[in-house]
This record gives sequence, structure tokens and C-alpha cells, in this order.
Amino acid sequence: MNATHAQADPSRAEVDAMAGATVLEFGTSWCGWCRGAQPAIAKALAGRPGLRHIKIEDGPGQPLGRSYRVKLWPTLVFLKDGQEVGRVVRPNGTDEMERLAREIAAA
Repeated sequence: MNATHAQADPSRAEVDAMAGATVLEFGTSWCGWCRGAQPAIAKALAGRPGLRHIKIEDGPGQPLGRSYRVKLWPTLVFLKDGQEVGRVVRPNGTDEMERLAREIAAA
């Protein structure tokens, strides 16, 4: 799991071209919902070395978040070879995140 936000957000074209399993986590460092969800996110993504986790510092006018129509934080977008296979908004448990992480890491 990545504990810090990316220094420079990737472009949508770069994300679309990413091979393998990727989780984009949209949020901010000051968001209470985001901070509260970190233990569940860490648990759900733990032990998956092939899973790329990118934390995106989101906000009004940020192009990557807008391209995924992010409205609430945290939003986790699960990608397989650049294609969205699922998302979790404001997680309060690990079941759905773990299921999606297994799904994109398989095959």
C-alpha cells in the first residue's frame, strides 16, 4: 500500500496504458473520511505485491479525478490493464475492496 499521495498525478492516457492491476485512490491528506478509511484500505491491499496503488490528491479542477467522475472521497478505482473493473466509495469495511483486489490481481 502506498501511504503518500503521488508527487505528480499521472495523465489519463498514462493510466489507460498501465498494464496489470492498479488501484487509484482519490482523496486528500486533510479529509477525515480519507484518514478514517486508511486502516481498511491498508488491510484490503496488504500482501498483494503485484498490485500498484496510486494515491491521487484530488480536488476541484483536477483532471484525473474529473475524468473518473469522482464526487466523494475516498474513492478507489480498481483497474485491470487500464480498464475500470470496479470502484469503492467511502469504504467502511474491507470485503468489497478485497474482492476487487483479488479480481484484478488474478489472471
